[in-house]
Amino acid sequence: MRILALSTMCALVLARAALAQPAPTTADIINSLKPSAQGLTATTRGIRPAGTAQAAAPAATEAPSVSLTVNFKSGSAELTPSAEHTLDSLGHALTSQDLSGFRFRVEGHTDTVGKPDENRALSAARAAAVAAYLEKKFSVPAERLEAAGVGSDQLLVPTGDQVAEPRNRAVKVINLGA
Repeated sequence: MRILALSTMCALVLARAALAQPAPTTADIINSLKPSAQGLTATTRGIRPAGTAQAAAPAATEAPSVSLTVNFKSGSAELTPSAEHTLDSLGHALTSQDLSGFRFRVEGHTDTVGKPDENRALSAARAAAVAAYLEKKFSVPAERLEAAGVGSDQLLVPTGDQVAEPRNRAVKVINLGA
């Protein structure tokens, strides 16, 4: 019995430590969202003389993105002070010279607890709250931000149904290009 209690306590401490990771810095976010030179040149086309064989199109590469833990009050789209702290780093990154020319998709994600339709609506409201915060505090033009809620349809960490996984209650920011 004691061993079970001790192992349970250890698991809880480790889980809490994993969740208490510091928010990414502005530089971390810029590096995650900035397209690489390889990604920029992979989609260009050259001019070829007629009759020459064309190489196969390069494989599509995943757009630069970053997943951020943005804490909301339970069951709501209200930002917490820790959420605002994380979004301040994002706002500084999006207004940096490195990223100011790009558009971004702000995806709200949820865990699998609750009904899928309710999770989609909640994640859409959360994504809209993030976009509104960035527009208001950092003057990021609304045309540069596309808010979308995906609910528990695209889990960031695979889990079963009705699993309260905090890492799935996040916002993913994806660079859509210029």
